[in-house]
Amino acid sequence: MRVTQSMLSNNMLRNLSTSYNKMGKLQEQLNTGKKVNRPSDDPVVAMKGMAYRTQVDKVAQYQRNLGEVNNYLDSSDDALDKVGQAMHRAKELVTNAANGTLSPEDKEKIQSELDQLREHIQDMANTKVGDKYIFSGTKTATPLYDKENKTYPNIDPDNPSAFEKSVDIEVFDGVTMNVNANVLNLFKEIDDMFDVFNADTDFSAAIAKVDANMDKVLTTRADIGARQNRVEMMGNRLDSQEASAKKQMSENEDIDYEKAITEMLTQESIHRAALSVGSRIIQPSLVDFLR
Repeated sequence: MRVTQSMLSNNMLRNLSTSYNKMGKLQEQLNTGKKVNRPSDDPVVAMKGMAYRTQVDKVAQYQRNLGEVNNYLDSSDDALDKVGQAMHRAKELVTNAANGTLSPEDKEKIQSELDQLREHIQDMANTKVGDKYIFSGTKTATPLYDKENKTYPNIDPDNPSAFEKSVDIEVFDGVTMNVNANVLNLFKEIDDMFDVFNADTDFSAAIAKVDANMDKVLTTRADIGARQNRVEMMGNRLDSQEASAKKQMSENEDIDYEKAITEMLTQESIHRAALSVGSRIIQPSLVDFLR
């Protein structure tokens, strides 16, 4: 086959263009730190990258959900802790009232403080996280205790109301956690207990009722504490999932800088050699003789 000057020139230009493209791709990888900057660079790597990024985004969403779970449980535990403190003070007052040596004025003062403790516990029943009432079941926009009518919702064992339904939040694939405490019956019993306190009350017998309700508050807090422990373990699991997904994504997409720089220097040397050889291959023109 006859090789002409035109063929040599065309091959040289085509090879130079290819060399420029390779250097451009390496330069772009060094600038972005990524092997792939568009799907056409490597469709397989691009598809894997999309899957890994989806996993990272999903874990991030679950971590945000877990933050909401923590808000619910921490706020519930804090509110019930304050209820427990109020009940402890109520027991002290009831114990003092059971003392037969107290004057009617002293019992009236005790009754006044008991009324304040009752209102404090009613306020705790309407605890909010953001704009949600955390003790109102799925009716998070409605307070559990109706201050206007001074009542709690009625309880029907055969037909539980929305105030008694659980609020569940997804914290992992197929894993949901109950974040609220079903305390309607508890608050109602405590309120009924305070309702019977008056000057004619047998405070000696009332001490047992206070103790019973204090035990129920502690039992509810224990259940919340168990869920908080589970949330902590789930948080550790999500952290591990996040680290694993980001590692896989990095291994799939990120360049090895040392390797990329070495390839860039090698390609530059090849390009310079191609330019040098090309300058000797191209046939001299009249301009070259006139210089």
